[in-house]
Amino acid sequence: MAASTMAVLPAAMRSILGARSNRVLHAARDLQAGGGGAGGGSSGLLRRWQSSLPQLDHVDRSDEESGGEIDWDNLGFGLTPTDYMYVMRSSPEDLGAFPRGELCRYGNIELSPSSGVLNYAQGLFEGMKAYRRPGRAGYTLFRPEENARRMQHGAERMCMPAPSVDQFVSAVKETVVANRRWVPPQGKGALYLRPLLMGSGPILGLAPAPEYTFLIYAAPVGNYFKEGLAPINLVVDDEFHRAMPGGTGGVKTIANYAPVLKAQMNAKSKGFTDVLYLDAVHKRYLEEVSSCNVFVVKGGVVATPATRGTILPGITRKSVVELARDRGYKVTASLNLSLVPFVHRAHNFQQQLTVPYRTTLISSGLAEQVEERLVSIDDLIDADEVFCTGTAVVVAPVSTVTYQGRRHEFRTGPDTVAQELYTTLTSIQMGLAEDNKGWTVAVD
Repeated sequence: MAASTMAVLPAAMRSILGARSNRVLHAARDLQAGGGGAGGGSSGLLRRWQSSLPQLDHVDRSDEESGGEIDWDNLGFGLTPTDYMYVMRSSPEDLGAFPRGELCRYGNIELSPSSGVLNYAQGLFEGMKAYRRPGRAGYTLFRPEENARRMQHGAERMCMPAPSVDQFVSAVKETVVANRRWVPPQGKGALYLRPLLMGSGPILGLAPAPEYTFLIYAAPVGNYFKEGLAPINLVVDDEFHRAMPGGTGGVKTIANYAPVLKAQMNAKSKGFTDVLYLDAVHKRYLEEVSSCNVFVVKGGVVATPATRGTILPGITRKSVVELARDRGYKVTASLNLSLVPFVHRAHNFQQQLTVPYRTTLISSGLAEQVEERLVSIDDLIDADEVFCTGTAVVVAPVSTVTYQGRRHEFRTGPDTVAQELYTTLTSIQMGLAEDNKGWTVAVD
């Protein structure tokens, strides 16, 4: 690629996200130079790849009133391409720093066949929603700083850099504003945002990629499940497992999702909505559904499986735990924190064996300790209610769970814990209720 050609590209288009630390960055360089990388020809590949992104389109369409001929009343959870995406990159010369990102037209990007994300799944993603504010201009984001921190945590596990919280939130805001004609009308859905972080630089030997890309795209969406807001039906799969201790189940890496497709497709072919997974060791304790966390309710006690490294610490999950406590429910759950083994002993919860844990609520500034326990399949069978939480599903009531061929039914509909928490949460997210917790971020 000629130097004159490279010079016309926007600065952020010529840069890739650097490594979180010089140690990781230099390790990748050494491995690449020592035969574990792409070899002497890699610099040419990098330069060619750097120029492959769609270029900025200076025709601003963001003031148009509507995103095409969309039927907002029948909007599902599918990909509708919007106008712009946000890209930020850093080369090894950035030494882990992040240059200014820029918006460009939504479109394909070119990756080297030897990129880290294609060969070794070195990638993370987040999911977020922007809502149109009722009765006034502007939009609302829900706890975007939590997504930024979760990406940073995952990046540390995957030997990747990550944007700062401020950079992440600012990039999300820019993406919303640029695609604001695609934000559904109030009550018709949301603009779903997908931040991606990937090892886009070429690498042959098993090692961190030398260069990284942070990208955000958006799409208008409605309900995640085809049932809409109707209760869903799950099946417990004790053959396939989503994660295992010591793995990456607790971070939102792309490698966690393709492995569940086989079980999910099998379940859907039999008429189920999705799969509920058990732990890989005992095959007895609940983990999560393919793309959301699970809660059980029994006698006014709301329980959710502990995030011990095999379960994704959902942001909606964390919010629902706090809202349930505010409303007087007794909650046994972790709040995205490290769990410290306390003692292994029999604990009588619905006459089942569970393992208590102790955890410190450091994130909320509290010095108290709360008990946390595993949630067994027997706890679920004996529950009054079951529901799922996640950015895409929000709060989804579960009508039935089938385990080992037996179908178990649960309470749904009005006057349930799930309905109460759904109404409370979505009212805050959509700006219909006062946000006393400071969870929402305005985008004007």
